[in-house]
Amino acid sequence: MGALMMSAAAEDDREERYMFPTPPVGGWTADDLDRIPGLPPHTELIDGGLFFTSPQTYFHMATLRLLENALLDCVPEGLVVVREMTTRLGKRDRPEPDLMVVPEKALTGPEQTWYEPRDVVLAVEVVSEDSEERDRKVKPRKYAEAGIKHFWRVEKSDGLPVVYVCELDAATDSYAAAGVHRNRLTLDVPFPVDVDLTGVR
Repeated sequence: MGALMMSAAAEDDREERYMFPTPPVGGWTADDLDRIPGLPPHTELIDGGLFFTSPQTYFHMATLRLLENALLDCVPEGLVVVREMTTRLGKRDRPEPDLMVVPEKALTGPEQTWYEPRDVVLAVEVVSEDSEERDRKVKPRKYAEAGIKHFWRVEKSDGLPVVYVCELDAATDSYAAAGVHRNRLTLDVPFPVDVDLTGVR
């Protein structure tokens, strides 16, 4: 009985320290994501459920910085590189790619928090251990179905990033593999890119 009482007390303590949002019937919607109080940074909405990001590794941070700087150097006029922003894929989906390239005309103002998928020229995901299934399967499938034409999935191999480049096959609404890049990423589409991937060190 004492153990049960202690367990109940510990549970009550957790409830006092953490206020978990209670989803409505049917799950959250894309519009809810900006209104739910107390969400941690980088919360994503997938299939009406909330997904939180765990602390990131040095590899993730360094790879993201390398790719962001490279894209900033080579992105054509009229396009901008954004991070820490979501894309609204549908009523119950607002994932947050690690990086996106969007048209400058898609910027609506300082309070903007998301982009339409039709405006996303490129989405990039650096795969994290806590979200492998989402980064490798769920999110790419949803990006493709929403019509995002170019997608990069970035994995770690021997301490260096490996970039899996995918292009949308409009006939199937799915991604087709367009190359695996180790040590150097050199592409002509969606615009010329040349990145020394060993620079992550």
